[in-house]
Amino acid sequence: MNSHFKTAAVAATCLMTCGVSVGAPGTDAEVAKHVAAAKAAAGKDFEGVFSRVCAEPRAPAASAATAAPARPSGPPERSTWYHEPVKVFDNLYFVGQSEYSAWAVTTSAGIIIVDTVFDYSVKGAVVDGLTKLGLDPKQIKYAIVSHGHGDHSGGAKYLQDTFGARIVLSADDWDLLERSNGTKPKRDIVATDGMKLTLGDTTLTLYVTPGHTLGTLSTVIPVKDNGQPHVAVEWGGTAFNWMNNNGRGYITAERPASFWFNHYIKSSERFRDIAKRSGADVLIANHLIFDGSKTKLPAMAKRKPGEPNPYVIGTEAVQRYMTVVNECAQAGLARVGS
Repeated sequence: MNSHFKTAAVAATCLMTCGVSVGAPGTDAEVAKHVAAAKAAAGKDFEGVFSRVCAEPRAPAASAATAAPARPSGPPERSTWYHEPVKVFDNLYFVGQSEYSAWAVTTSAGIIIVDTVFDYSVKGAVVDGLTKLGLDPKQIKYAIVSHGHGDHSGGAKYLQDTFGARIVLSADDWDLLERSNGTKPKRDIVATDGMKLTLGDTTLTLYVTPGHTLGTLSTVIPVKDNGQPHVAVEWGGTAFNWMNNNGRGYITAERPASFWFNHYIKSSERFRDIAKRSGADVLIANHLIFDGSKTKLPAMAKRKPGEPNPYVIGTEAVQRYMTVVNECAQAGLARVGS
């Protein structure tokens, strides 16, 4: 067998030593079928997301004697995370970091931020980024947080306290934030499945897509490129976090790995259908590696009049992206068992 696909027994052994609950694993052929389908859907366009979520389970963490040195306390140096802000559409701007995305949607009545990066970077990335782009951060009216992890929720409190921004999360992820030790905003707007968030002339639609967390939000955003309308979607949570760090915060007797994979599979199938019905031809993510922003943002910064927008990938490509994450989740479920 190709060395890319280890045996199911090896995968199950790793999962048990990593502390992740497993059932009866699927066959090598079943795992390989889903990985091959994901790879075919990814092509050259989505190699980043494929390589991240279709990988085999990780081996147990290194012992204390061999572990890498701990990161120094305090926020990292600005040079290690800063990214120039970029105008991507007439009404959509990148205001994130070098690895983590935040997006600003401009409307006739103010600004909606989608994901807020970390508490240490929200001012330098989001607030100063808006200013550099000629936008007024005082016009931030809402901040949608896709899920309650600190790389996306950490800056929400600053936006709430400084500008009075209304913070939007699902009920489950408000609960997740309240259990966390990180910087967190006061509980505010609870997003429900299919909720419309309208500000001025623009309406975003939010969907609860459990998987990455219990209450992950995925969003449909109308955008324009030189006046031409398009539809962007953000798949709100991508990685299979329950497969790392002994499943900490995820794995329980009632919620084994299969619980999370099954939720992810159902949500990705559903959101793929939602994207299709909406006519989505643009895909954005909250990590640069997933949507190709590491190459697309520099291309946008150099884009000349009349050149195509690299973020407009077409409806078929958006469907393929959702197929990649869905098939990778099915491969993961086959590895751990139902």
